Amino acid sequence: MRNFVFGVILTLVVLILICVGVALLGFVPTNANVAPPRWEQHIANAALDASMERHARRTSNPLPPTDDTIIDGMKLYTMNCAGCHGDLNRKEQAFGRSFYPPAPQLILDPLDDPDWHIYYAVRTGVRYTGMPAWEKNLSDSDIWKVTAFLTHIEKLSPAVQQYWKKSFGVDPPPQRGEGEEKEEHHHD
Repeated sequence: MRNFVFGVILTLVVLILICVGVALLGFVPTNANVAPPRWEQHIANAALDASMERHARRTSNPLPPTDDTIIDGMKLYTMNCAGCHGDLNRKEQAFGRSFYPPAPQLILDPLDDPDWHIYYAVRTGVRYTGMPAWEKNLSDSDIWKVTAFLTHIEKLSPAVQQYWKKSFGVDPPPQRGEGEEKEEHHHD
């Protein structure tokens, strides 16, 4: 039995060393101008979600989702996030799509994550994606305003929808009705 366990452990160590060797010898592609394979996207997104589940404090946005808060978040998003994640004109950003993995286009495909998840991602950034940590550039209050905007893109009040249209010349994304659930979105 002891030889069997030793054989299993030795096999695992050899496999790990082979994988490390393949990577260190340059056989793993590192170019960012191709779409990530589905298995890579799945593993990376599962790891991201698991890390956030483990490390992010589950807290609700301390700012009420008033029109002013959401409009302030919209302005902050436009100045700091739109270059990678899509402008409010509802057109895909080529720059954000050139990242590996591509930056999610948050106006075209709004997030369905809870406040604490979005806040944590904005505040601390996401390794190996190009998403910086904004905690040294934006105040806590500003990060929560961006979070409020991102969590309400499909639930904007008529006043905020009007502001969007007047300021950016296009209608906001279609709005969900009260109690209407967004179809389940998985990070893959």
